Amino acid sequence: MSNPDELLVAISAAVESERSNQMSLTVIVGGAVITGRLAPEAVWRERVAEVLKDSDRLGPFSDVFARAPRENPPGRGEAPTHLHFHLARIVQGSLGIPETGGMYRVAIEDVSAWTVGDLIHFDR
Repeated sequence: MSNPDELLVAISAAVESERSNQMSLTVIVGGAVITGRLAPEAVWRERVAEVLKDSDRLGPFSDVFARAPRENPPGRGEAPTHLHFHLARIVQGSLGIPETGGMYRVAIEDVSAWTVGDLIHFDR
């Protein structure tokens, strides 16, 4: 969407200001369905850095995520530009990939549709 949805920006700003990871959201981006919980950018970066640090091959990249974000993080006068998903899955058929959830960063302006809540799939 060329003009980011004001309500989605407000939800992201609330997550940033509260430092909470309890807001569940499902978005469609480029035809893909991503579902999970939102996290503040700083918390998301910290968690990604921790995961990368433990990897033999990807460890050197952990510093990129560990660095502090911009001087004026969203929630302090500047509108957020990205959603930071924690425990998220890309939904394909009856599967959520990865099953355990991943860390995704999505540009708000790329979201074409969204709904509050996390999609849960059951094998039958």
